[in-house]
Amino acid sequence: MKKEEEKFMIKVSVIVPIYNVEKQLEKCLDSLLNQTLKDIQIILVNDGSQDSSANIAKKYVVKDPDRVLYFEKENGGLSDARNYGLKYATGEYISFIDSDDYITENLYNDLLPYMDQKYDLIKFKVAKVDEKGKIIEKNYTPEFEEKTGEEAFDILYKSDVMTEVAWGYLYKRDFFKRNEFEFAKGKYHEDFGLVPLIILKANKVASVDVFGYNYVQTAKSITRGNKETTYKRALDLLYFYDEMINKIKNYEISNKAKENIKIYYTNCIILEVDNLEGKEQKQFIKEIRKRKLANNIKSRNFKQFFKKIILKINIKLYLKLR
Repeated sequence: MKKEEEKFMIKVSVIVPIYNVEKQLEKCLDSLLNQTLKDIQIILVNDGSQDSSANIAKKYVVKDPDRVLYFEKENGGLSDARNYGLKYATGEYISFIDSDDYITENLYNDLLPYMDQKYDLIKFKVAKVDEKGKIIEKNYTPEFEEKTGEEAFDILYKSDVMTEVAWGYLYKRDFFKRNEFEFAKGKYHEDFGLVPLIILKANKVASVDVFGYNYVQTAKSITRGNKETTYKRALDLLYFYDEMINKIKNYEISNKAKENIKIYYTNCIILEVDNLEGKEQKQFIKEIRKRKLANNIKSRNFKQFFKKIILKINIKLYLKLR
């Protein structure tokens, strides 16, 4: 009976949070309806949009009522919308798509062989594109199959600048729900706070030569925001570092894996110092020192040894010399 249920299960549940994206939404949703793999469920979560996004989304329910689900909720942010959509996902796999981006029409079909091999996590390739669809930059992603989560993270965090983006993976739904993964509400860098932990929990991971996600670069997407939100973003990185330290205590992973994730979080946090200035930068550096993050820079070679010494002396000097 179980095999029969799996046979008729929806292959991919696609969760699309929507918030004031009236100019980009149609391109995103067209890319989902036009997928060559038809066995997908499209979950649209309108997170309190104040423009015409709701009207646009509802038209797609009319176009394909069997596959498109539409929900409205009060504004709670990207994480809250994703978590909301997860409650209605019934597919074997879960995919997150930001509503101002879009995917190639063969993405899920090209990933089908890996889904059939029951990977917990499948990473695919991403391109940054401009608003006209012209490729600005393709993200390098190392390729591998049949790796544990620890092995996968050890490869990815060293060489892939998009290790933590939630929309760069397919997730096996029972793996995701069994581990009770959830995006943190009310925080920036929610992907940074969760995806590395998801990778380490996985039993079977692949990073494959399948291109499919178009990450649209607009004036809005590359704006860092005002001084207040920039500092809040920085503090949220520290919040997730503290959360990670507490969570990995209960993870059945090697000391090397625990060391790797600490290194990864530390590198991201240190880079954020560049985006701050004045008293906010000084306070942020103080918080870094309080957590002794310099100890996470392991002296595996002379270059790293040099960075570690400089960081312990003065982080601002370290930033100027790196």
